[in-house]
Amino acid sequence: MRPLIAVTGVPIVAGGVLGWRQGAVACTAAYLEALQRAGGDPVIVPPVPLDEAEAGARLGRFDGVLLVGGGDLDPGLYGQEARPEVAHVNPVRDEFEIPLVRAAIARGLPTLCICRGAQVLNVALGGTLHQHISDREDLVAHRNDDGSDGVMHEVRAQPGSRTMKAMGIERARTFSHHHQALAHIGDGLVPVAWAEDGLLEGVELEEGWVLGLQWHAEATAAADPSQQAIFDTLVRESADFT
Repeated sequence: MRPLIAVTGVPIVAGGVLGWRQGAVACTAAYLEALQRAGGDPVIVPPVPLDEAEAGARLGRFDGVLLVGGGDLDPGLYGQEARPEVAHVNPVRDEFEIPLVRAAIARGLPTLCICRGAQVLNVALGGTLHQHISDREDLVAHRNDDGSDGVMHEVRAQPGSRTMKAMGIERARTFSHHHQALAHIGDGLVPVAWAEDGLLEGVELEEGWVLGLQWHAEATAAADPSQQAIFDTLVRESADFT
């Protein structure tokens, strides 16, 4: 059987989908297509507030987990006041994804966390975030602040890391679209990938297959085998979990 992968759904406000008067739950198709190419069956899980026990029950039927990108987390979750640049905070999504990733780790589920997902992983394990990096002159661009598409930059992965093994190469051109970054690293996480400017772009759990990638691997996976290979590895690890 194809491994069943839980994919975190993104809440869409009423009217956010043309012709729909009610709210919706969605996921960018590129994530789902990458998982399907890898041989997995993705299932979008709607965001609702959970405690860790409820999250564990939700994950009982799944073989792996994918946390997708999106808006900022509430800085109060990591003990900070929000800067003016913090945007698109959704408390329901925060109260869904943090228990979910903790439950996934507790169950030993293979878990891939992309962009916001990597930040959720870090905060869930006691880490913090840099709330806004776009005005730092020592960094290359990690997004276009005019609201247009993201940017490409090189990422270097630690030799021997799960991230490097998943990509199959040490250096890759990656698609980036974020204005926040990982700061203090959460308990049990190890830094394993960096942008060309030295900004931390990837972490992974010391034990088990849990990766947090700040870049959008799904955006280029259809054309870049190194990025598709990340999803291939998630699905393969998920098949072994079953």
